[in-house]
Amino acid sequence: MDENEGLKLMESMVANKNLRKHMIATQACMRRLAKHFGEDEELWGFTGLIHDLDYDQTAQNPAQHGLIAADILKEKGIDESIIHAVKAHPGHVPVQSKLDKALYAVDPLTGLLVAAALMHPTKKLANLDTEFVLRRYNEKRFAAGANREQIATCTQLGLSLEEFIRLCLEAMQSVADQLSL
Repeated sequence: MDENEGLKLMESMVANKNLRKHMIATQACMRRLAKHFGEDEELWGFTGLIHDLDYDQTAQNPAQHGLIAADILKEKGIDESIIHAVKAHPGHVPVQSKLDKALYAVDPLTGLLVAAALMHPTKKLANLDTEFVLRRYNEKRFAAGANREQIATCTQLGLSLEEFIRLCLEAMQSVADQLSL
C-alpha cells in the first residue's frame, strides 16, 4: 500500500478533521525523524499517517485502540514493523524498535505543538521556535493532555528533548497549510 492509498484509507475511516490533521502532523514528524536517522522515510511516514486509523471505531472502547487498526493493516498485507508500532503506541505490545519509540514519543508531541501554535499571538506554526515550545512544555497545566513522560522518551532515540522538539516543529511547519496552522 502506498502513501496515497494510505491517505484514502485514513480519510475513509477517520471522520474528525482535527484527528486527520493530527495524523498528517504525525506523518510529517515521523518522516523527518526517519530522515534524521537514515531510516525509510516512506515506511515511517506511512506509520504516522495510519497510526490512529481505528480511533473512530474505538472511541467508546479505548482498550481496543490500535488492535482493530492492526487487524485491518494485517488484512491489507502491511509490513509487520508498522503493525507492531501501531499496537505499541497505545501500549498493547512493548515499545521496542526505533520506529516504535519514535511513534510513541511523537504522538503526544503533535498535540503540544498544535496547542503552542494556537496560544501564540499569530496562531501560526511558522512563528514558533524550540525555546517557545520548551517553555510551554514546562508549564504542566498547558496542554495537560500531552503526556510529558511519553514525549520525554525521545531520549531512548538518542535525542535530547530540545532536538526532538526542533525536528518535529520543522516537520509540522513544512505541512502547516494542511494543518491550517
